[in-house]
Amino acid sequence: MRVLLFLWTFGFLLDEAQPWGFKNGVFHNSIWLERAAGVYHRESRKGRYQLTYKEAKAVCQYEGGKLATYEQLEAARQIGFHVCAAGWFDKGQVGYPIVKAGPNCGFGKVGIISYGYRVNKNERWDVYCYNPDSKECGGVLTEQQKIIQSPGFPDEYQDEQICYWHIRVRLGQRIHLHFLEFDVEDDTSCLADYLEVYDSYDDVSGFGGRFCSDHLPDDIISTGNVMTLKFLSDASVTAGGFQLEYVAFNGSLFK
Repeated sequence: MRVLLFLWTFGFLLDEAQPWGFKNGVFHNSIWLERAAGVYHRESRKGRYQLTYKEAKAVCQYEGGKLATYEQLEAARQIGFHVCAAGWFDKGQVGYPIVKAGPNCGFGKVGIISYGYRVNKNERWDVYCYNPDSKECGGVLTEQQKIIQSPGFPDEYQDEQICYWHIRVRLGQRIHLHFLEFDVEDDTSCLADYLEVYDSYDDVSGFGGRFCSDHLPDDIISTGNVMTLKFLSDASVTAGGFQLEYVAFNGSLFK
């Protein structure tokens, strides 16, 4: 019943000519799966909504990528990429991908929430980049079990990093997050470098904690089949980084 409801929810969004479907319980377009994982969100290191169109393109190019197209952003959304933050993408468009409608994100809709082509390219937003060959920092993860680590691990991570990992497993499953190693710049309020965990599709709702220092965080169990991790480092002082593992499990087995 839950699978049928999921299909019905997404069915009106899809072109029937496209090979959309399930693989290992995850809804996606098989042709786009790996390529779509190369779509990622970036914000300015000064904070959210600080990038002009020119600066947004420079951010993507700096990492060896380019601005995502509407089609690439939509393909990533179809496998669970959900970010409640408006950003530049190809040809001066602004918008963001929504998988699950919410009161504070997407105006109650799902899809690419588009602000259209912006005439004023000096407006300031975030950015959506595309780089299928560089997935070290963030990505859309649909595996049943996977190791996640800071960029460059086991070497020290670099300054000015922003990484998002969006985990999406099968419907009815939950996610067990277990920390293996953890060494992030020690700061009393965790304002410099930190890892944040969200029990949701994005970094707006479901806040599960912000972590820094060399103290190994406790395990975290999701309430559903999605989870978001955000890692940020500022312009000074780095550390050894982190390594953690997530494992998907049948939600009914955990009481």
